[in-house]
Amino acid sequence: MELDELDKKVLSLFPGKVVRKDLLGPLRKHLNVPAYVVEYLLGKYCSSADPDVIAEGIKEVKRILTENYVHPDQAEVLKSKVKELGRYRVIDKVKVKLHEAEDKYWAELVNLQLNYVNISEDLIRRYERLLGGGLWGIIDLSYNPEIIHKGVIRPFVIEQFRPIQLEITALEDVREKRSQFTKDEWIDFLIRSIGLEPSKLDYRLKMLNLCRLIPFVENNYNLVELGPRGTGKSYIYRELSPYSILVSGGETTVAGLFIDMRGRGRMGLVMLWDVVAFDEVAGLRRLKDAQAVQILKDYMETGGFARIREEFKGTASLVFIGNIDYDIPELLSIAHLFVPFPPEMQDAAFFDRFHAYIPGWEIPRMRSQILTNHYGFVVDYFAWVLRELRRLTFATAIDEYFDLGKALDQRDKDAVRKTVSGLIKLIHPDGNYTKEDVEEYLCLALELRRRVKEQLKKMKVEYWDTNFSYIDKQTSKEVFVSVPEQRAPIELPSEPRVGEVIGLALLKVYGGGAIQRFEIIANKGEGKLNALGSMMRVMRESLKAAYEYVSYNQKALGIDIDFKKDYDITVLATQMGVPKEGASAGITILTGLVSALTKKPVRNDVAMTGEITVLGKILPVEGIHEKIVAAADAGIKTVYIPAGNEKDVQMLPPDIKKKVEIKLVSRVEEVLNDALIGYKVPVKEITEKVEEADKEPHLILDELENALRKCIKTSLEKISANWWIERIPPDIRVKAEERREKDELKREHIQYVDFADYVKIITRKDNWRDVFKEIFKDQEAITVKLKELEPIRNSVRHGRKLTTEQREKLKIFAQDILRQILGKELEL
Repeated sequence: MELDELDKKVLSLFPGKVVRKDLLGPLRKHLNVPAYVVEYLLGKYCSSADPDVIAEGIKEVKRILTENYVHPDQAEVLKSKVKELGRYRVIDKVKVKLHEAEDKYWAELVNLQLNYVNISEDLIRRYERLLGGGLWGIIDLSYNPEIIHKGVIRPFVIEQFRPIQLEITALEDVREKRSQFTKDEWIDFLIRSIGLEPSKLDYRLKMLNLCRLIPFVENNYNLVELGPRGTGKSYIYRELSPYSILVSGGETTVAGLFIDMRGRGRMGLVMLWDVVAFDEVAGLRRLKDAQAVQILKDYMETGGFARIREEFKGTASLVFIGNIDYDIPELLSIAHLFVPFPPEMQDAAFFDRFHAYIPGWEIPRMRSQILTNHYGFVVDYFAWVLRELRRLTFATAIDEYFDLGKALDQRDKDAVRKTVSGLIKLIHPDGNYTKEDVEEYLCLALELRRRVKEQLKKMKVEYWDTNFSYIDKQTSKEVFVSVPEQRAPIELPSEPRVGEVIGLALLKVYGGGAIQRFEIIANKGEGKLNALGSMMRVMRESLKAAYEYVSYNQKALGIDIDFKKDYDITVLATQMGVPKEGASAGITILTGLVSALTKKPVRNDVAMTGEITVLGKILPVEGIHEKIVAAADAGIKTVYIPAGNEKDVQMLPPDIKKKVEIKLVSRVEEVLNDALIGYKVPVKEITEKVEEADKEPHLILDELENALRKCIKTSLEKISANWWIERIPPDIRVKAEERREKDELKREHIQYVDFADYVKIITRKDNWRDVFKEIFKDQEAITVKLKELEPIRNSVRHGRKLTTEQREKLKIFAQDILRQILGKELEL
């Protein structure tokens, strides 16, 4: 390898503290040992440009690793050496546990597979991280067969332990010599120090890789990075520093993470390590319950946590890494970028604690072409420099030159300040930075924080304003910062068009509102109704209601043609295959249908939501907040909202109501008269040809649903006072709680459960076994009845007329179920 100018500079300025990064790979190829262990030895023996020195150094490192590094398959041979020689030096990872029943600490040598090794409490006090995940080190291990504990010989003793790390004052040396590098040179040197070749990366990729290091230099920094596999996410936190620990999500517990109150109260990871990184967030199985998430939120917010009425503090930064196996634009169109987290952790308040979200999908896979063979800091020296930088702060650097925009709340501002401070520490450890430097880092910090808020906006309406900006104090110029992947608003029609109308939908799986564009065409034909694409059931219900309404009120609507006989109707909608929450497209389809049949164009600046009855009433729907936010983001000027959702509209933030005009409507003709250009129909001319549905089906359903709710509640209460948490499936519980939160009446939780979910609760394995088998006897029978009643119930509640067969089925099934629950016949 030929030295370049940067290699020559770092060798002259940091002798003994830099190493060729390509030397690491061959030595680690067959050794399962962290990079900082190998680089500790490389730095000691190979920190030179002289090929002969490097060659001799590599021989010595190989000798040490061969003779002293513990290979798991050679464990018995090394144990024998310790016994025969009485004392032997090994390189291994040491973990220590307190066995409280014995009031004694025992050490474990991981690769040597020794579990009961004697260790002095003095060493444990000196290196507390031995208790919190363990440390790699050079160990002088002795053998004394006279040591007996409780009748068992425990002969192995750790006499000396030296961690693989340099605890020296390195920061002043780095700060002093930083001035001899240009900014670009220093960034390239940092990139090489983490093993990458900067000439293979563009400037943005270099900065994103440096952002991965911010948790090492900032206390209590909360970072998330989700992206494809193989991009080096785990490597940074596993290999770069002995002060960082990478833990599997499935192995993490509250006690292990914070403090174990058993025995002497063992300190958790956040009190022992500078960085705690969770590998694969989808597997955070043991941190999913509400109490664990709350403790995590408290720590991420304040750096403190409470256990058994005691308050504790930690400074560890938390990093959450995981994989996203989706196309990002496609994912953003139907969900949010926190999808990999477990459903139980889909908590907006938890995600709001993240200071930054690194777009891992932008970072290339770790191929050999982007790995460097040039010089970078020896890892243990670099790790100590990063650790020392935690003592500094540049949190006020922004305030020297800029103000933050009004869309940022206090949590946003704190996050942005910490990110800027971290980047300054890394790139300008000497504190010599310019206004242009701060502006660059500020733009990146705003982007990383806005990425968090953009996802929260899809989850909760209170996060709707994500228009992040900063203001130059000198010029008063305001600059807005976006996120690169944020999809452009759906393209609205460029002009009013016949049959083209915008609807608003609520995404079912991950929440959030969505714009839905409908195109409806009426052509000469045979009376066919064609739905293009994979239209889902709820959409078909809306289409059916709209079609029936128009057919019943054809003349009053100004439709002179016999469309049910001589015309084919074709309906196309965007995102048809995306699951929606409930039927709400009736008024949208109706407007497009009337437009297509009357040839009156639809205004291109309006959107609407609401389900309709065959009598022309517009029924209230869910997700009003999310839908209006989606409309405002898309540039819609006016939205039509069911009058029954007036309370939802009143609860909207004032600023969003300024962005879009909200019209409350109760009948379809109100929308048609306003949204269709050149169209007017008097309300009195809408003939309600279908007599108002009689009350019998409503009364039957009221009695049946009340009985089912009461049966579920009272039966499960007998099993557990905490039945709502323990016996209701999480997805049903979360959905019901979200509805209850929006309702001012705050009725019992069971009142907010969907009819379709009763069968899931009743037939859940433990519920059926403990309670409902005695009541309903036949699981298959009750399942069939409730599932067949669901579409009948939807038709009744939406004002659609039942067939004779449906009416009879409703009455028979309801009688059977009520008899099982109440022991009586249906009385009407």
